[in-house]
Amino acid sequence: MGIIRRKDLEVSRNPQRLDVQVRQMDLDVQWIVGFVDGEGCFHVRVNPHRQMAIGYQVLPEFTVVQHRRDVKVLYALKAYFDCGVVRVNHGDRMAYRVRSIHHLAERICPFFIKHSLKTSKSIDFLKFRDVVLLCQSGDHLKEEGLLKIQRIASQMNRGRTR
Repeated sequence: MGIIRRKDLEVSRNPQRLDVQVRQMDLDVQWIVGFVDGEGCFHVRVNPHRQMAIGYQVLPEFTVVQHRRDVKVLYALKAYFDCGVVRVNHGDRMAYRVRSIHHLAERICPFFIKHSLKTSKSIDFLKFRDVVLLCQSGDHLKEEGLLKIQRIASQMNRGRTR
C-alpha cells in the first residue's frame, strides 16, 4: 500500500472547484440522517489533564469516517453544517470531525433534534447532547458535572443492535 501523501487525499487543489463539486451534491436532510445513522459516531472522551482545574478534560466529538475515495461526502457534510474539519483518520480512511462545543451545541445537536435519527444511535445522540449542554454551561469544570458526564459517557456506544 505504501505512504498516502496529503496531495493524494485532496479532492481538488482549487477551492472553487471543490466548492462546486460539494454544492452539486446537494445533500437532503433525510439522507444526512440515514448516512449518520449508518456511518456517524457521537463520542465523549474524558481524559486526565494536569492543566485543567479538576484534572480532567471532557472531549465530545461528532465523527463520520469514510474511505478516501468518498472524501467528497465528508466535505459536503462540512459545507452543510459549516463547521468541523476533514482529516486523515488512519490508513486510507478520512474523517469529518466536529469538536467545538459551540458548533456541537449550535449546529450539530439542533439538526439531530429537528431531524431525529432512526436507529438506536438516537439514544447515544441524546446522551451526547446532554454532555454538550453540560459543557456549554460550564458544568464540566465542576466535580459534580464531571461525575455526571463520566456516568453518561460510560453508557454510550454499548453495541446496541439497530
